[in-house]
Amino acid sequence: MKFSFKNDYSEGCHPNILQALLQYNLDQQAGYGEDEYSRQAKDLIKEKIKKPHSDIYFISGGTQANLIVISSILRPYQCVISAASGHILNNETGAIEATGHKVLSIETEDGKLRPGDIIPVLESHRNIPHQVMPKLVYISNSTELGTVYLAEELETLSSFCRQNGLYLFMDGARMGHGITSEISDLTLEKVAELTDVFYLGGTKNGALIGEAVVFNNPDLKIDFAFNIKQKGALLAKGRLLGIQFLELMKNDLYFDLAKHANNQAMKMKNAMKERGVQFLSDTYTNQIFPILSNELIEILSESFEFYVWKKIDEKKSAIRLITSWNTGDKPVDHFIEIITKELS
Repeated sequence: MKFSFKNDYSEGCHPNILQALLQYNLDQQAGYGEDEYSRQAKDLIKEKIKKPHSDIYFISGGTQANLIVISSILRPYQCVISAASGHILNNETGAIEATGHKVLSIETEDGKLRPGDIIPVLESHRNIPHQVMPKLVYISNSTELGTVYLAEELETLSSFCRQNGLYLFMDGARMGHGITSEISDLTLEKVAELTDVFYLGGTKNGALIGEAVVFNNPDLKIDFAFNIKQKGALLAKGRLLGIQFLELMKNDLYFDLAKHANNQAMKMKNAMKERGVQFLSDTYTNQIFPILSNELIEILSESFEFYVWKKIDEKKSAIRLITSWNTGDKPVDHFIEIITKELS
């Protein structure tokens, strides 16, 4: 059977979560996220971000979180700015547009946005009131290309957004991987300080399902619960999400799982770099994009599943490899063995 490097949610969830779900299964609890487990999980998150007045909401998935957050923040005539590689632009079936909000895309080599990228968009949308109004900047950490924001980069972007009346929303589907990257100097506390809204992704980091949306801007959190309910995302058995995040936040399990995934990816990256392999982008998270010959890609595909990400030329392509919280040494070592043999 082939081992999958296609995504970081091929497995179910961390055993601690299953044990907790079973342990608390017969407890009677209030519904719609008012259960004691959800409250405890929210308190733990608030402690880690040092924002006691932030509001936290548990939502089942990333696309759902993105469309509900963005559609609740923006007025009907406002739009969102995203890198061209952004998840909301390429992998959400036009979910944002379906809520009535245009997505303006910006091409960037590394998937990150900087003030210099955004300024031309603002300058080209000054024909008021005949054009949509840019109002929200959407970023991901880590990005869809596996890159991460450093503290100084996020500080600069946050300052620019505030000076120009723009909201800053961080998609944190792989927040754990971004923060625990070996080059990252960001903390959850810093993310909470610099963003209006962000979320902690559980689906791609050891949970069965679930994202924790964190509102830091008090003006934006007003009536957000109504938007969750209206979009069909308010679970009657909200405890199912609360229990999962309670377990993930305990003893920093969330960050340990992400760091493990990063480390496994870096083992493969370093082994390939030693043999002269080049990469589409220089990443330090659980996503890597090596550029390999099509012949070697065929050989690897006999043992592994992965996406061929981009054609480089007639002889080479970039593939995407993703490791997870549960990726063991055996598949990683097997991958390295094949690379070593074929590139010796």
